[in-house]
Amino acid sequence: MTALEERKLGDAIIRELYRDPDYIDDPVVGEYVDGLWRRLLVAARARGELPPELDERFAWEVLLGRDRSVNAFALPGGYFGVHLGLVGVIGSRDELASVLAHEMTHITQRHIARLLGQQSRQSPLLLAAMVLGALAASKNPQAGAALAVGGQAAVIQQQLNFSRDMEREADRIGYGVMTQAGFAPQGFVGMFERLQSASRINDNGDWPYLRSHPLTTQRIADMQQRQQSLPRGATSGQDLEALLVAARARVLGRPGVDVLRAWAGEPDQPGFASGPLPRRAAALYAAALAQAQLRDLPRAEALAEQLARTVASDVGAARQARLLRAELALQAGQPQRALALLPAGARGESQDPRGQAGRAALLLRAQALTRAGQAGEAASALQPWVSDHPRDAGAWQALAQAEGAQGRMLRALRAEGEVPMARMDHAGAVDRWRAAQDHARQHPGGAAELIEASIVDTRLRAAQAALRQQQLDELKRR
Repeated sequence: MTALEERKLGDAIIRELYRDPDYIDDPVVGEYVDGLWRRLLVAARARGELPPELDERFAWEVLLGRDRSVNAFALPGGYFGVHLGLVGVIGSRDELASVLAHEMTHITQRHIARLLGQQSRQSPLLLAAMVLGALAASKNPQAGAALAVGGQAAVIQQQLNFSRDMEREADRIGYGVMTQAGFAPQGFVGMFERLQSASRINDNGDWPYLRSHPLTTQRIADMQQRQQSLPRGATSGQDLEALLVAARARVLGRPGVDVLRAWAGEPDQPGFASGPLPRRAAALYAAALAQAQLRDLPRAEALAEQLARTVASDVGAARQARLLRAELALQAGQPQRALALLPAGARGESQDPRGQAGRAALLLRAQALTRAGQAGEAASALQPWVSDHPRDAGAWQALAQAEGAQGRMLRALRAEGEVPMARMDHAGAVDRWRAAQDHARQHPGGAAELIEASIVDTRLRAAQAALRQQQLDELKRR
């Protein structure tokens, strides 16, 4: 299987996953995961583990799912999935980085391509249908069996489950990539132990997504031995920012009203104030977000302010608390208070206090500016971002809202078309850009509008070509 064929297969699969109701684009969790992911990519390039052909052709994109199981999975073409259940159990960024490095290695070492390539008589699109069957089976075995028709379910499972040798290779190379990126090696062992514990609960004999994680004591011992062979250095201790992100992931995983009420009431329990700082910080974040989910915004805001005081000395955790307070202010209809929490500093809206890309702050600030009647400033902040990140559907949606608030409907419709295009919904993009063309004909404008209409025409042709290719592929599949 060539790199191009593998990317095509991954695109076919990911197009369906974008439509999955469990897919979630949470700017806060997504930004945190992507920050770790980008560091690992840099390390993989530096070590020579990422061939230039794959680096250029593959997507290297991480999707979040609401599933509460502790799991992550790799897909063909450089796509990866991370369950909120996995993020919800981490104790440090090093633990999450170990999982991402392991999954990345399955792609860089062409494990999926080598396994799928064994089915040379099957077309990539038929393989995509089988993989989607495996994905569906993790939630509904009957649905998975219906998708993987023809009695091929057991066969494809055997083909997609990675061999022990491939798992060991992913451990070994992923460990090197992770430590090259500056993460503490103890994270690998800690995450293995968490996954091992979770597998005893989650393993029901069905397909746990694209592959299982058969964690053995030998693999854990191997990582411990590698860790001991390294010189003493940074250790993987309590990471307040990671604990806050984990708390957010647990709440966003839709645990149910009873669980939300229990988390919301935890700070009121006797002895809470005397507990260790990491536990109190995580509990306060979960309680504030749970109260917001339960529609008690005044109590949520009070808990968020208490959290901000508790973690004020930690830069990363303090930023997470500030983002939460801004989010709650927007929910309460107070955009000016949100703007006060998210000032446009010298480094601009797209930077956090450590100088790192901050998508969460950018989107929250843009939303607050639009609601506060400053949509022009919001659009100006978003334009550079979407130029650098053309597949960021959330940013395009925010830009569409900002342009619409200014009455610039052609620009708004153009941005609205980029939202489904970023998620590979080519039919949806065609619909929006045709509407943009109709608007341009009915409301001719000046030179700027002519340029925007020309961009819409070009993007429409690209979407139509992609849609025709998609329909042709579906006909071949039938």
